[in-house]
Amino acid sequence: MRLVGKNYPVVDTCFKLLCRLKRWFMKIKLNYQVATKVALLAGVVFLTGCVSIPASIKGTTPTPVENLSAVREAPELYIGQEGRFGGKVISVLNSNNQTRLEIAVMPLSKYDAAPRLNTPSVGRIYAYIGRFLEPSDFNGRYITVVGTITGIELGKIDLVSYQYVKISVSGYQRWNQMQSVVLPPSGWGYGSPWYPNYPNSPYYWNWGPWGYPVGEAEIRTYLTE
Repeated sequence: MRLVGKNYPVVDTCFKLLCRLKRWFMKIKLNYQVATKVALLAGVVFLTGCVSIPASIKGTTPTPVENLSAVREAPELYIGQEGRFGGKVISVLNSNNQTRLEIAVMPLSKYDAAPRLNTPSVGRIYAYIGRFLEPSDFNGRYITVVGTITGIELGKIDLVSYQYVKISVSGYQRWNQMQSVVLPPSGWGYGSPWYPNYPNSPYYWNWGPWGYPVGEAEIRTYLTE
């Protein structure tokens, strides 16, 4: 039974005030949810419209070949076409007037055509560059190359024979590994300041338990120019 009415003016006033506060906090929560959805949508649109492939590996065609498996299965269909592949440099071999990079190819990012870290290799290529390159500047580094697919070259991985796709490089991009610390998201909702998880209290807004992020920080490794 509610203690409201003319016999309990103070209780009546407090009850009305609590009801108004509850409606106000519920409105704030709704506005936050709407704002969050708008921000996420804006982020997707922003990332979609901000593809930033370095000029050195854009190539001369809108869509260079990037499917290495398809090239290995039917190389004759792709000879003469422009390809773009990236991954980790396994070895560097200098000869007269050119350098051969052996690259363990990985899927490329749709954003900047950098190799996607922590993805398995889809095969290997020989990338030929028409000048001398210092091996220590490339061994073990991540790289993306663009150029003309010229065919298949027989080689070996340890003692196993392997057919390498060959590409005559017209441009390349070496990538630098960077790390960042990503904090976990804070909780968002309304509840009691003394019992943050209590769902029915209308008069307290809190960020997670006592305003602290929930969970552990994460270290992420990524590639940049």
